[in-house]
Amino acid sequence: MALRIMQIFIPEESTSKAEEILEEREVLGTWRDAADEDRIVLHILVDAEEAEPIMDQFDEAYAESDRFRVLLLSVEAILPRPEDSDSSESAGDTSNGNAKNGVGESGRVSREELYHDITDSLGVNRIFIAMVVLASIVAAVGLMRDDVAVIIGAMVIAPLLAPNVALALAVTLGDLKLMRTALWANTVGLALTLLVSLAVGFYFEIDPEVPAINARTNLGLGDLALALAAGSAGTFAFTRGLSGAVIGVMVAVALMPPLVVFGMLLGDGEQYQAMGALLLVGANIVCINLAGVVTFLLQGLRPRTWYEEERARTATRIAIAAAVVMLLALTLILSRTDLLDSLG
Repeated sequence: MALRIMQIFIPEESTSKAEEILEEREVLGTWRDAADEDRIVLHILVDAEEAEPIMDQFDEAYAESDRFRVLLLSVEAILPRPEDSDSSESAGDTSNGNAKNGVGESGRVSREELYHDITDSLGVNRIFIAMVVLASIVAAVGLMRDDVAVIIGAMVIAPLLAPNVALALAVTLGDLKLMRTALWANTVGLALTLLVSLAVGFYFEIDPEVPAINARTNLGLGDLALALAAGSAGTFAFTRGLSGAVIGVMVAVALMPPLVVFGMLLGDGEQYQAMGALLLVGANIVCINLAGVVTFLLQGLRPRTWYEEERARTATRIAIAAAVVMLLALTLILSRTDLLDSLG
């Protein structure tokens, strides 16, 4: 069970509202200190799932006060250990307001914590650029040698998880600023990978019949399933507050090798087979982000206010509809191609 410490700074004269809020929630422990002359700080120990509804209620009650602030801290260990059975029972109890706040048994961290974790690892800087370039070089060498171990090594390096999960989060919350940042990071990462692979294809002779390369010039239903699973797994890693390093490998597997294959084949003059790899890249990007948005929705992630929710609902509908149309088109193309191959 993931636990969090909430430090809530509120005006000293309005503690009654805080007490009313906490009476409705499942709190494992609470104590208070004097923050300064006219403020107190409440230290609250809660299950990670409870953090979001408590923060929302405090924000609604104290948002207009310039003395209000909430800090959310992760708990590494605690003694005595809280009873898991009590927590599980309270998570399923809708009488205390959990159902009303849309938390229930979502099993995810709070919206604010999730947003911070993603934005903290999102950004185009020298480290991001270096990691993408190095991953592209390693992937190109692994593909040319048909060396699975080297290809996996490139996936460990590639920082492609955060930009794609951030894009799915931006669509889910209707956050245009985060969407622009995520799109920029994705564009830079994919463009750098393409430039490096084009250079490799231009300076080295590429054999399209190498199994590792040839396998990424054909789009199949299995590739779509892989990308959907990668996007969902990467999203779950963030919503559970887990490290995305290992899950990021899966996302990188779906994106970087086919993009490197496309660049190398295009640089070597193999336009026809390069187009097959490009089709695979496009399908994987659509699947990863569609799976991310759906996973966020199934986890009960919503904006805080009604007007933000209306904007997010519109963005989500458009994104899901566009992705579904593209996937249906790809599935139709694949089914026709398979039919023609069987007849031929």
